[in-house]
Amino acid sequence: MLTTTGHDATAHTQTAAPDQWRTFSGSWTASGQRQTLPTEGDRPAAIVGLSGAVVLSSGAGLSRAFRGEAIAFDEGARNGAGRAVWTDTRGDRVFSSLKGDAIATGRRVAGTITGGTGRYEGITGEWTLTWQFVVQTDDGEIQGRASDLSGRFRYGEAR
Repeated sequence: MLTTTGHDATAHTQTAAPDQWRTFSGSWTASGQRQTLPTEGDRPAAIVGLSGAVVLSSGAGLSRAFRGEAIAFDEGARNGAGRAVWTDTRGDRVFSSLKGDAIATGRRVAGTITGGTGRYEGITGEWTLTWQFVVQTDDGEIQGRASDLSGRFRYGEAR
C-alpha cells in the first residue's frame, strides 16, 4: 500500500456555491503492470493497471494527497479507455472515466470525473495530464510520472 507524507491530506472548507467550477493542479506518479496481446496491426492491444501518489498543489475543496489507481485498455489502434479512482486518507473517493493514447512518454490522458463518495459525493468535472516520462521493462512492469495534472470540478445539488 502506498503512503504519502509531508502534504496536507485534509479537504479544505467548502465555501463555493454547489455549481461553481473550481480548478486544481498537481502530479501523478504511478507504477504497475502492462499485459499485451498481438493484433493484426503494428501495435499490440494492452491492458494496464497503475497505482501511485496523486499530489495536488492547488484545489480548494479537495484533499492534497490521494492514492490513485487506474485500469486502462488500449485496443492497438491508438484508442485507449479506462477508469480511475483517487482515494484520500479518510477513504473518500473520486471516480473518473479515462480516454487517451497508449501510456508512453509525451502521451496525453483525459479524465472525466463521474462521482465520488463521502465528502466528494456529487462531484463532477474533468482533468488532463501528459506523461512526463514512462519506463517499461521487458516483463511488463511500468512506471510513469505526470507533473502537469490539471482540471476543474464542481459539486452538484445533492451535496
